[in-house]
Amino acid sequence: MKTSLDHLPHRKQRELARIVEVLHEEFEDALKEGTADFKKRGRILKIILFGSYARGTWVDESHTKKGYKSDYDLLIVVNSRKLTDFSTYWHKAQDRLMHLPEIRTPVSLIVHSRREVNTALYDGQYFFVEIRRDGIVLYELDDEPLAEPRPRTPADALRIATGYFEDRLPHAKTFVEGTQFFVSRRRYKEAAFLLHQSIEQAYAALLLVLTSYSPASHNLRHLRGLGEERDYRIAEVWPRDQHQHFAWFNILNEAYVKARYSEHYEISEEALAWLVERAHRLIAEVEAICVEHLERLRKQAKEEPD
Repeated sequence: MKTSLDHLPHRKQRELARIVEVLHEEFEDALKEGTADFKKRGRILKIILFGSYARGTWVDESHTKKGYKSDYDLLIVVNSRKLTDFSTYWHKAQDRLMHLPEIRTPVSLIVHSRREVNTALYDGQYFFVEIRRDGIVLYELDDEPLAEPRPRTPADALRIATGYFEDRLPHAKTFVEGTQFFVSRRRYKEAAFLLHQSIEQAYAALLLVLTSYSPASHNLRHLRGLGEERDYRIAEVWPRDQHQHFAWFNILNEAYVKARYSEHYEISEEALAWLVERAHRLIAEVEAICVEHLERLRKQAKEEPD
């Protein structure tokens, strides 16, 4: 795998070096009170930059009305699946990286064990195959390489992607319909929870159809970043030029937990109306992108030699 960051500006290289430091510091802190053997032996094996900053195709429109800015996408490879639990071992690092003044670029983290990554490569999952091909190693404990990927046939890729499309996108549509029902009953907490689920399923559909991978995350901002890395068209769904819209998205992002369990959670009918309209647009964009991709796979499958 590649190790050079020479294609990035020096400021970006310094940011990434600082991010690696923070990840090690916070991981060490998360393990320090542990008595279980897997915690005592817990190690970060690799930190890999992938996505637009690895490919050299990042976007930074933070100075424009659109306001879109690519994230640093990082895969953290650990030596035990038990250490991949985000809320236990990684949320403090994620939170700290959001607030450090020297880190001006958003950071998105995914965490997997080496066995999980290698299994995905053996299975030919495009998401991990792409990381292995284009990713840049920022840190590694040893020089043990990731597994050689096994390519899927076009027919396999079509079958798997079609299954994801037919499973996930209907969920997104059903949940947004439920949202509108609860809004009509002025049950705004239930509406917010279902709308969160609709948007989560829409992004999951996009990621699974395009890459066969969607992280086990309910964080809409994280899923949005991964989705926008795949197809920039969906970045237009969420305007970034108005503080009110930004705040409404963040309130919705909290709905997965707070709309169900917090008596203090509140969201306005005005916010829900705007978010529902955006969700419909997101679902339409995701459906169009997925249909395009499935058609490409269908053509490849037809051209595949018998």
